[in-house]
Amino acid sequence: MNRSLSFELRNHLSELATLCEKMEGVGRALGLPRRCLFEINLALDELFTNIISYGFNDHSEHAIQVCIAADNGMLTITVEDDGIPFNPIERAEPRIPATIEDCTIGGLGIYLIKNLMDDVCYRRNHDKNILTLKKRIETI
Repeated sequence: MNRSLSFELRNHLSELATLCEKMEGVGRALGLPRRCLFEINLALDELFTNIISYGFNDHSEHAIQVCIAADNGMLTITVEDDGIPFNPIERAEPRIPATIEDCTIGGLGIYLIKNLMDDVCYRRNHDKNILTLKKRIETI
Protein backbone atom coordinates (compact mmCIF):
# COMPACT_ATOMS: atom_id res chain seq x y z
CA MET A 1 0.00 0.00 0.00
CA ASN A 2 1.37 3.40 -0.94
CA ARG A 3 -0.86 6.41 -0.33
CA SER A 4 -0.15 10.04 0.41
CA LEU A 5 -2.00 13.24 1.16
CA SER A 6 -0.62 16.77 1.36
CA PHE A 7 -2.44 19.87 2.53
CA GLU A 8 -1.84 23.31 3.98
CA LEU A 9 -3.18 24.74 7.21
CA ARG A 10 -3.02 28.29 8.55
CA ASN A 11 -1.64 29.18 11.97
CA HIS A 12 -5.06 29.37 13.62
CA LEU A 13 -6.28 27.02 16.34
CA SER A 14 -9.54 26.64 14.39
CA GLU A 15 -7.50 24.61 11.85
CA LEU A 16 -7.22 21.80 14.42
CA ALA A 17 -10.66 20.62 13.28
CA THR A 18 -9.43 20.40 9.67
CA LEU A 19 -6.30 18.52 10.76
CA CYS A 20 -8.39 16.02 12.71
CA GLU A 21 -10.86 15.63 9.84
CA LYS A 22 -8.04 14.92 7.37
CA MET A 23 -6.45 12.39 9.73
CA GLU A 24 -9.81 10.67 10.30
CA GLY A 25 -10.15 10.29 6.53
CA VAL A 26 -6.67 8.76 6.31
CA GLY A 27 -7.56 6.46 9.19
CA ARG A 28 -10.71 5.24 7.43
CA ALA A 29 -8.90 4.79 4.10
CA LEU A 30 -6.16 2.73 5.75
CA GLY A 31 -8.43 0.87 8.17
CA LEU A 32 -6.47 2.08 11.18
CA PRO A 33 -7.52 0.77 14.59
CA ARG A 34 -9.21 3.44 16.75
CA ARG A 35 -6.39 3.39 19.33
CA CYS A 36 -3.73 4.00 16.67
CA LEU A 37 -5.74 6.86 15.17
CA PHE A 38 -6.34 8.35 18.62
CA GLU A 39 -2.60 8.33 19.38
CA ILE A 40 -1.75 9.95 16.04
CA ASN A 41 -4.44 12.62 16.47
CA LEU A 42 -3.28 13.38 20.01
CA ALA A 43 0.34 13.78 18.87
CA LEU A 44 -0.70 16.01 15.94
CA ASP A 45 -2.99 18.09 18.17
CA GLU A 46 -0.11 18.71 20.61
CA LEU A 47 2.33 19.50 17.81
CA PHE A 48 0.00 21.85 15.95
CA THR A 49 -1.03 23.64 19.15
CA ASN A 50 2.64 24.17 20.06
CA ILE A 51 3.42 25.55 16.60
CA ILE A 52 0.49 27.99 16.79
CA SER A 53 1.14 29.01 20.40
CA TYR A 54 4.93 29.38 20.38
CA GLY A 55 6.23 29.14 16.82
CA PHE A 56 5.82 32.65 15.47
CA ASN A 57 7.13 36.04 16.61
CA ASP A 58 4.45 37.99 14.77
CA HIS A 59 0.70 38.02 14.33
CA SER A 60 0.84 37.41 10.58
CA GLU A 61 -0.77 34.48 8.86
CA HIS A 62 1.58 31.57 8.20
CA ALA A 63 1.17 28.36 6.24
CA ILE A 64 1.85 24.99 7.85
CA GLN A 65 2.39 22.16 5.38
CA VAL A 66 1.32 18.64 6.31
CA CYS A 67 2.16 15.54 4.30
CA ILE A 68 0.88 12.11 5.32
CA ALA A 69 2.16 8.99 3.59
CA ALA A 70 1.57 5.30 4.25
CA ASP A 71 3.92 2.67 2.93
CA ASN A 72 4.69 -0.89 4.03
CA GLY A 73 3.05 -0.64 7.44
CA MET A 74 4.54 2.75 8.32
CA LEU A 75 2.69 6.05 8.48
CA THR A 76 4.96 9.07 7.96
CA ILE A 77 3.68 12.54 8.80
CA THR A 78 5.79 15.56 7.90
CA VAL A 79 4.90 18.97 9.32
CA GLU A 80 6.70 22.02 7.96
CA ASP A 81 6.44 25.60 9.16
CA ASP A 82 8.35 28.86 8.75
CA GLY A 83 8.35 29.63 12.46
CA ILE A 84 11.25 30.32 14.77
CA PRO A 85 13.82 27.51 14.86
CA PHE A 86 12.82 24.90 17.42
CA ASN A 87 14.04 21.32 17.74
CA PRO A 88 11.65 19.47 20.09
CA ILE A 89 13.95 16.45 20.17
CA GLU A 90 16.55 18.46 22.09
CA ARG A 91 14.04 19.33 24.83
CA ALA A 92 14.86 17.72 28.17
CA GLU A 93 12.35 15.15 29.38
CA PRO A 94 9.86 16.78 31.77
CA ARG A 95 9.47 15.70 35.36
CA ILE A 96 6.36 13.54 35.40
CA PRO A 97 4.21 14.57 38.38
CA ALA A 98 3.25 11.95 40.93
CA THR A 99 -0.29 13.27 41.31
CA ILE A 100 -2.69 15.38 39.30
CA GLU A 101 -2.32 18.14 41.91
CA ASP A 102 1.41 18.32 41.08
CA CYS A 103 0.75 18.96 37.39
CA THR A 104 1.73 22.27 35.85
CA ILE A 105 0.80 23.65 32.45
CA GLY A 106 3.35 23.06 29.72
CA GLY A 107 6.10 20.61 28.96
CA LEU A 108 4.13 17.41 28.47
CA GLY A 109 3.12 17.92 24.83
CA ILE A 110 6.55 17.13 23.40
CA TYR A 111 6.86 14.21 25.81
CA LEU A 112 3.54 12.84 24.54
CA ILE A 113 4.57 13.23 20.90
CA LYS A 114 7.85 11.40 21.48
CA ASN A 115 6.11 8.58 23.34
CA LEU A 116 3.08 8.15 21.09
CA MET A 117 5.08 7.98 17.87
CA ASP A 118 7.68 5.37 16.95
CA ASP A 119 10.15 7.89 15.57
CA VAL A 120 10.43 11.68 15.64
CA CYS A 121 13.02 13.52 13.52
CA TYR A 122 13.69 17.25 13.21
CA ARG A 123 15.63 19.25 10.70
CA ARG A 124 15.85 22.91 9.77
CA ASN A 125 16.02 23.57 6.04
CA HIS A 126 15.65 26.88 4.14
CA ASP A 127 14.35 28.71 7.23
CA LYS A 128 11.74 26.04 7.89
CA ASN A 129 11.16 23.64 10.77
CA ILE A 130 10.55 20.16 9.38
CA LEU A 131 9.32 17.58 11.86
CA THR A 132 8.80 14.01 10.69
CA LEU A 133 6.70 11.65 12.79
CA LYS A 134 6.56 7.92 12.10
CA LYS A 135 4.06 5.40 13.42
CA ARG A 136 3.94 1.69 12.69
CA ILE A 137 0.43 0.84 11.63
CA GLU A 138 -1.53 -2.33 11.67
CA THR A 139 -4.81 -2.50 9.90
CA ILE A 140 -7.86 -4.15 11.41
